[in-house]
Amino acid sequence: MQLSGGAQPLERPPSGLSPFARTLLALVVITAPVLAGVLPEDRADLLWHVYNGGDITVEGPELLVRKKVGDSLSLTAGYYEDMISSASIDVKLSASPYHEIRKQENVGAEYQHGKTTYGVGYIHSREPDYIADTTFYSVSQDMFGDLTTLTMGYRRAWDSIYRDIKTPQGNLINDPTFHQIANHRGYSLSLSQILTRNLILGVNYELLTDQGYLANPYRKIRYLSPGQGEGFTLADQVYPNTRTSNASSVQLKYYLPYRAAITGQYRFYSDTWGVKAHTAELDYTQPWRHWIFDGSLRYYTQKHADFYSDLFPRADYQNFMARDRELAAFHSITVGAGASWEFRVPGVSWLSKNSINVRVDHLMVTYSDFRDALVAGTYGAGNEPLYKLNANIFQVFLSIWY
Repeated sequence: MQLSGGAQPLERPPSGLSPFARTLLALVVITAPVLAGVLPEDRADLLWHVYNGGDITVEGPELLVRKKVGDSLSLTAGYYEDMISSASIDVKLSASPYHEIRKQENVGAEYQHGKTTYGVGYIHSREPDYIADTTFYSVSQDMFGDLTTLTMGYRRAWDSIYRDIKTPQGNLINDPTFHQIANHRGYSLSLSQILTRNLILGVNYELLTDQGYLANPYRKIRYLSPGQGEGFTLADQVYPNTRTSNASSVQLKYYLPYRAAITGQYRFYSDTWGVKAHTAELDYTQPWRHWIFDGSLRYYTQKHADFYSDLFPRADYQNFMARDRELAAFHSITVGAGASWEFRVPGVSWLSKNSINVRVDHLMVTYSDFRDALVAGTYGAGNEPLYKLNANIFQVFLSIWY
């Protein structure tokens, strides 16, 4: 599409890493355990993360600081950055090379009164063409001699979506004709129950509602056009402007007699777009002297959205049409391992303890109905090989208790 002044749209997503991959990256970050009725310890974490897969590299730092004020209040502040190198495979048919940085700041507070803990926080994330603001709130109540913890949460998010264009001089600017809004609400309920001295049960439920512009201004569908180019033509995606999602999970953590722990988890997800997903995960943790080792295995499988297709038979084939690979049918396996070493700094009394942590995860994704359209000229439209993704996720971080 020709824009005023000869500017051309850059066919790439607002973020180089897909929402699914970002979710997996967030899930494998080692976080501090949440203890019933106990505020977080005074602690600082400095992380460097690297994601490499699908011709995309995402890397950057993260800093998180927690500090108590008196006996009842804990404050949190954090900064996170992604340096993104490229577009994902489903936009590379018309992508322009680019580098992009996403920056995120967050603040939060927890207040404890008796057996009740109140939480509140704010997150601001920005990219050149995407700005997101999120507020979140929670109430946690300990019951039955602190054997049971019930937590309710709510979050509200506002997104502003833009589209970058390149001017004839080669500069990147926001397209003045494109500005969209999306709103999100999330409700969560979780229950933690100590069943025996060695067994803990966790049950979680989350309801999400999205409204507004839920598509991606850079991703395209493709439809058959025999005799033209490589046999297909690109067109804009058309999405519904509402989406409701439900996710339920159950987790069991068992402490073994020799100080180790094993955790099993199952999660089911469904939404009004027809996506249904199952996740099963098994984790093992083993302390040894000043070390803690852990390993994990996660399996994920997903059914495609009702209006998804890798190749539509013709233009305007149906009311809603998408070719976002994260709405396709696929399954993935993630294998991970990590190690943490605790140490003290001699002569520094105000540092109670410190730890260095390293974790590596390998992600393998196999798609059932998303093809590599970049090789359509060799195989023909609709006959390309199914796409596979292999990615490595590496994290190293330093934790300081003070």
